[in-house]
Amino acid sequence: MVIKSIKEESGFFLFCCTKNFRKPSSLEHKPGQGTKGNVLSVWGSACTNQKKPGGWKAMPYILGNETFERLATFGLLANFMVYLTRELHLDQVSASNVIYIWSGVTNFAPLAGAFISDAYAGRFPTIAVASFASFLGMLIVTLTAWIPKLHPPECKPEQQLHGHCIGPNNVQLGVLLTGLGLLSVGTGGIRPCSIAFGIDQFDPTTEEGVKGISSFFNWYYTTFTVVMLLTLTLVVYIQESVSWVLGFGIPTLLMGSSILLFLIGTRIYVHVKPRGSVFSSIAQVFVAAYQKRQLKLPVERQEIGVFYDPPLKDNVLSKLPLTNQFRFLNKAAIIMENELQPDGSPKRWRLCSIQDVEELKCLVGIIPIWASGIISFTCMTQQGTFTLSQALKMDRHLGPKFQIPSGSVGIISMITVGIFLPIYDRIIVPALRKFTKREGGITLLQRIGIGIFFSILAMIVAGVMEKKRRTSAILHPGVAPLSVFWLAPQLILMGFCETFNIVGQIEFFNKQFPEHMRSIANSLLFCSLGGASYFSSMVVNVVHHVSGGHGHPDWLTSDINAGRLDYFYYLLAGMGTFNFLYFLYVAHHYHYKGNVVQVEEKSDPDVELSSTKP
Repeated sequence: MVIKSIKEESGFFLFCCTKNFRKPSSLEHKPGQGTKGNVLSVWGSACTNQKKPGGWKAMPYILGNETFERLATFGLLANFMVYLTRELHLDQVSASNVIYIWSGVTNFAPLAGAFISDAYAGRFPTIAVASFASFLGMLIVTLTAWIPKLHPPECKPEQQLHGHCIGPNNVQLGVLLTGLGLLSVGTGGIRPCSIAFGIDQFDPTTEEGVKGISSFFNWYYTTFTVVMLLTLTLVVYIQESVSWVLGFGIPTLLMGSSILLFLIGTRIYVHVKPRGSVFSSIAQVFVAAYQKRQLKLPVERQEIGVFYDPPLKDNVLSKLPLTNQFRFLNKAAIIMENELQPDGSPKRWRLCSIQDVEELKCLVGIIPIWASGIISFTCMTQQGTFTLSQALKMDRHLGPKFQIPSGSVGIISMITVGIFLPIYDRIIVPALRKFTKREGGITLLQRIGIGIFFSILAMIVAGVMEKKRRTSAILHPGVAPLSVFWLAPQLILMGFCETFNIVGQIEFFNKQFPEHMRSIANSLLFCSLGGASYFSSMVVNVVHHVSGGHGHPDWLTSDINAGRLDYFYYLLAGMGTFNFLYFLYVAHHYHYKGNVVQVEEKSDPDVELSSTKP
């Protein structure tokens, strides 16, 4: 049997990953050791006793649960800035801070959820508990719109014009934050486990199982697309034009129904036991290297027998070569006296394998690249806050009767990605491949760099368009006659940023991490988005307090016609430029990971493991 790596999914699947769901761990398997021709899959060694995998019988329950969770979260986030400012009467800065902080917690939560699931609880219990948390969170948020005592009294247009609306008290704000916190808990448990749990239902060692997995990806992307279209159109329209209670209540009821649907399939599911977390091995490498910090490393070509290099574990699919990058960590793998047990196993916290050391190096080496994404993603977070504030002050009519909800303008960015990705994947990449001789046309780091450049350009264009909108609003008091479609250029550029930067980062992280560490790799993107949310909150607060003065309001005052939002966009563009220079420096010094080519069973000519070029 030829052991080959499964091909990377197309740009469409990577686009899905940018919208808060994660790519599964590798589905490869390797030959079982000790029995010729016998293949021992990770699936088979980790599953509990069950005659057949759940297969497609389990898919309606799993996909339904994940779909309704996304519908609840996206349906809330897409228009939440409008809810906070119009219904809770928060000022623009306070409302954006609530969204930034909540978004940050939500994007960091999958990292904790992946750890709990992999190391202790398992995927099914994690998803089940998280689903209840999401339902309770949506229920509480719905109650804040339904029960009069949980939101401030209605504010008349005259009061809104002069800023005399009564804001939420501590109890009302506390109830809202409790609901958002429970939603973050739910997101942290569902998103890192749902795809992996779906993959668990198929046996990757069979042809039927491989086909099922491939088809599962297509269905997953289809449900995601439907959710995004519904949230940015129908749900947002109901919230703004019909009722906030109904706009929040529908996703809440669907989330409750999804829990029942998920639990009904309990007996059908294949349950994979927790395999432990890679975080413990990472910590052990640091501790062992520190304890042996006084040792001298062997010179080159005299390293045989000095370092601990056992056979790979069952859940590890590719062997990493010993490198000289971050060379001090190699000391953790030096074999000292009495560090090996009689059975050949190492003493924990004293001796680590070369594989453990190199896996840590992958993480350490990627961190500088990862950090560069925070500021570029900061530009993207403005689509959910200040872009909506601009839309509220513009002409949103499409025809004489229909008015586009402000929360729906973000669909322009989504459409851009949906149109450009297949063009990039099918036309641009093949054309570039002829000149560069690279599989992806350009390197992954070049793709990320292009995305960062587009984020800078988007903020410059956003500043220009905001100046034009503000000038028009001052000349025409009230709602500016300028069409909301003037925001299209900046949203289109942000779509290009997603196509290159976010999609590039997902592919970069998945290729540069060992296969069994892809739970960390995929969590890094969410951590970048979370860091961008916190960074946005910090920048907004600093600008709010230091700008303005001498009789002039600050740049981000509640009345954006009186503020200077365009200056804020230019500030983000300036920070993005410095970030771009930083990225060029760290990308130039980055070393791609390599693989050791191994043939485990030489007697079988069909067994072959091939390394992947960066």
